[in-house]
Amino acid sequence: MNKKIRQNYKTILRFGIRSPHEWSVVFRMAFRNLRMNKMRTALTTLGIIIGIMSVIIVMAGGAALKGFVIGQVAAFGSDYIQVEVKVPGTGATSLANATGRATGVSITTLKEEDAKAVAKIPNVSAWAAGNMDQELVAYKNTTKRAILFGVSPTWPLIDAQAIIDEGNFFSDGENNALNQVAVIGSGVKDSFFGLEDPIGKNIKIKGQSYRVIGVGKKRGAAGFISFDDAIFVPVNTLNKKLLGINYFQFVTFKVADQARMEQTALDIRAVMDKQHKTTDPDKEDFSVVSATEGMKILNSVFGTINYLLLALTSISLVVGGVGIMNVMYVAVTERTREIGLRKALGARNSGILRQFLFEALVVTFLGGVIGIVLGVGATFLLNQLIANFGYNLIFTIPLESILIAVGFSFFTGLIFGIYPAWKASQLLPIEALRK
Repeated sequence: MNKKIRQNYKTILRFGIRSPHEWSVVFRMAFRNLRMNKMRTALTTLGIIIGIMSVIIVMAGGAALKGFVIGQVAAFGSDYIQVEVKVPGTGATSLANATGRATGVSITTLKEEDAKAVAKIPNVSAWAAGNMDQELVAYKNTTKRAILFGVSPTWPLIDAQAIIDEGNFFSDGENNALNQVAVIGSGVKDSFFGLEDPIGKNIKIKGQSYRVIGVGKKRGAAGFISFDDAIFVPVNTLNKKLLGINYFQFVTFKVADQARMEQTALDIRAVMDKQHKTTDPDKEDFSVVSATEGMKILNSVFGTINYLLLALTSISLVVGGVGIMNVMYVAVTERTREIGLRKALGARNSGILRQFLFEALVVTFLGGVIGIVLGVGATFLLNQLIANFGYNLIFTIPLESILIAVGFSFFTGLIFGIYPAWKASQLLPIEALRK
């Protein structure tokens, strides 16, 4: 240690940090003290590393999931308004509505006459009704469970991604005649037919024979529903021959002028209220959601989910902070004589406090840097892994996740290091030298 550094060291021991150069000396002192207890420092830093990694990975995962779902929903277009059934007295996206539907509450009031009445609104250019089911489907010796979409023949007008690669979609005549025909996804074709031409072949749905008339173009998943593994049948056929019902779960309306989307949604709600004779919004057994409103709901839902996940991952940072506090308490105990000697030489309380607080900040800084590096690396590996499975889910690292990680790292060291540092600064020189 040269003369200038020794002089700075003595000055720091007595009065604390007073210049930028003295900060570098304090930094070296902090590292020296931490190196003397490598295992303890490593274990303490590990808690911060895990916490920072969790923050980055969770926020990257949330951003990836949000982008995936919104991207898939946006693939349907932005020019539609959907009417869905809901439990009266609940919100369309509420937990009460979801719970009610999941536990068997059946809403049977959405009918074809409702769709035809709404279709008279000038800004509605097309509509398609539908129901969903899940059944065992078989061809020869191969059986698989598939999602069934019972939809109107106009469905390709509503869903721009519903492109027929082979054959054709079913017609109004086939829907009205309850014909047992089906349009299968590309995944269903691969599972059942391989290289064989599926057009004209019969598959078994719930033990009934359905003739394949079309194959959809490969499109992947949307909102966790794989359309490649789905089967489309006429909605009237699904209702009468498979489900035994005469109502719909949803009706989707295409809007001609998107600039009038909000007003059209209000017009649809007014027509539906008239059809169902409802005057109290709380008693409505339907919801009207436009594509724009649906996007806002998704953004709000994912924002809430991200905050909840961030709060959960912060627990690991709190645990790491408690570890820092314990380590600093041990450090104060082990270095009581050093503290007493420094105070006997004239060191101020503020200088002692800053020195120990700086050591806590060094630990969290190291943990933060390593945690960010490992978090970014883990995100890259997750992207590679997911890509190998064929999912279109891209983990991106939002800038705010890095800022939050750095902020958490700093405040963890500050909050959990300040009390042990303060305790160290309050030691009386005589009592400290006796120990």
